[in-house]
Amino acid sequence: MNNLLPYQDSILITCTIAAVALPLLAALVNFCLPVKSKVAGWVSALAILGSCVLAAKVFAGIWNNHDIHTQQVWFTIGSTKVFAGILLNNLSVLLLLLVSVIALPVHIYSTAYMKHDDRYSRYFTYLSFFCFSMLALVVVDSLVLFYAFWELVGFSSYLLIGFWFTRDKAVQANKKAFIINRIGDIGLLSAIIILFTQYHTFDIVTLFAEKGLISQSVVNNDLWIAPTGTLPVIWQYIACAGIFMAVAAKSAQFPLHTWLPDAMEGPTSVSALIHAATMVAAGVFLLGRVYPMFTQTELTALACIGCFTAFMAATIALTQNDLKRILAYSTISQLGFMILAMGVGAYSSSLFHLATHAFFKCLLFLVAGIVIHQMQHIKDDNNLDIDPQDISLMGGLRKRLPLTFITAVIAGLALIGLPLTSGYLSKDGILIQAFEWSDGKSIWFKIIPLTALLTSWLTAFYVVRLIVKVFFGEFRLLNIVPNIKEHITDGGWQYKLPLILLAVCCLFPLFSINPLSYEHAWLFNGLNISRLTKFESIYNLIIPVAVNVVSLGVMFFAFTIYSKPKTALFPQTGLFYQLSYNQWYFDAIYNRIIIKPILLLCRACFRFDRRIIDGFIHLLAHTSGYIAKLAMWTDRNIVDGFLHLMASIVQSIGNFARKFQNGKVQYYLFSMLLIVLALFILKILI
Repeated sequence: MNNLLPYQDSILITCTIAAVALPLLAALVNFCLPVKSKVAGWVSALAILGSCVLAAKVFAGIWNNHDIHTQQVWFTIGSTKVFAGILLNNLSVLLLLLVSVIALPVHIYSTAYMKHDDRYSRYFTYLSFFCFSMLALVVVDSLVLFYAFWELVGFSSYLLIGFWFTRDKAVQANKKAFIINRIGDIGLLSAIIILFTQYHTFDIVTLFAEKGLISQSVVNNDLWIAPTGTLPVIWQYIACAGIFMAVAAKSAQFPLHTWLPDAMEGPTSVSALIHAATMVAAGVFLLGRVYPMFTQTELTALACIGCFTAFMAATIALTQNDLKRILAYSTISQLGFMILAMGVGAYSSSLFHLATHAFFKCLLFLVAGIVIHQMQHIKDDNNLDIDPQDISLMGGLRKRLPLTFITAVIAGLALIGLPLTSGYLSKDGILIQAFEWSDGKSIWFKIIPLTALLTSWLTAFYVVRLIVKVFFGEFRLLNIVPNIKEHITDGGWQYKLPLILLAVCCLFPLFSINPLSYEHAWLFNGLNISRLTKFESIYNLIIPVAVNVVSLGVMFFAFTIYSKPKTALFPQTGLFYQLSYNQWYFDAIYNRIIIKPILLLCRACFRFDRRIIDGFIHLLAHTSGYIAKLAMWTDRNIVDGFLHLMASIVQSIGNFARKFQNGKVQYYLFSMLLIVLALFILKILI
């Protein structure tokens, strides 16, 4: 393609490269600093601030304007040229801006949150490298480069999840995350190989435009992207299954979701970044990049899995007491909504929800970090043996942490999806389009939007439960330890500023002038693949009313229950409670049917290796040793003995013959006589 770009486009490309490179430069600088250097935090913060400014400039130049695609030959294998380049369109510049905007308050927050850590500069090294990997991921144009940065995102998250490597749980968590993500990576690599084998290119634009993978079909009055390429059916299914494996691993979808709750062992600021707009967002972004690959059947499968994941995770969040684990399952549930939206053709609503979710979920994790930080101070100051993340020990913190409480309520309302919040716009769009998608189909298809509707109400319940148990009522730790020292505050400006910025972004004005219509949101329209006139259906009225009226009832119900000093309404011994509390027993099932058999197989292989293979090798070694000893004895006693015997015989003969060479004539005559006599005797005998 032509790489001679107009001047303005060249500026935007330069800004993109600089936005990606700044965090990498910060990581390299911090790597060279002493591990306790406090300069590292501001090096990373300033770098991500620069990336944010540059990303905003690129966003302003690209959004709803024109795409930019530039590339250069990277390397050549035979006649195949592999290109490396940058692809800037609405999707990529949105993620470029979103990642940097979310990362900025997390960096500011981290300068205070991690200031007492002994490996302060190393933390910011990892954090900057993580941001670099994600920023590069969203702008590259080649599946090879995409896979490379996909792996770097996984590797840097491995470093951050296990940052406190002296804790055994952290080590186990980052290993679990790494292994499960490797399963997804195998799927992605397989899909890339299949696409290359069929179309002989890794270039995303070439694959989905020039090679005929894009066409337009009319489905439910929407123009959506459908594949029309020549990929054989079996390979089409395998490639799409590989893509889904990658998405399920990165975005924590069933059945590869179990790593995300355990990833809470990392610093809370890391959880905020991973759960908001980086690692888990990469899976949804991948779907957005390769969306033209999927047929209607495969999209329906995506919708089913996303719906089940959303419902399952929401039910688990109902009974958990670990503050960060509740938010982790909430993230899984919301990611399920995004995958569901992709499956029902609500492409723009899915990515819209990805953007809105980034702000309120990041805010909730930063709130959780402040609460946990203060509970940790109480634990340390009073030498208590408590879990600072246990919400059953909290309560009444709204008076002690007023700003944290207000921002938590705003983020919680956005997560529920109530009007005037950004979550209302994006989530209601998904629900409405899901019901529209099910129209005209079998009644079984209604299960998906109805389950999503139920999940939305469950979200309202567990969010209110979380906020009430943390911020309302009495401080329950006082009932256990009456005379404790406590001095709890919202913290300094490094804590407060990120909370305020994110709370403002959780409200509707950032995304739409109309607070009640997702179709008026600029982000929705910028990503909308539909080009037909959209007529409002009855669902545009029924669904928002049903969702919000019932959600308000559920919220009041939950508040009434959990605001009481003692709650005995829900028995903690029932089947459904145990199913929820034990996370649907997925870890137990995986341990029994996958991990234990694999470990048994490994032990059997180890024993086979130790006893059979090593035993055979040792037997060969001992046998070779005995043969060598026998050969040595034979060589020394037989071969060398025979040679020594021959030498002795020759020596004796020589000594005997030498006696006849003494120079005396009579001996010579005597010898001649003996020879003549011997010849005479032989002649007579013969």
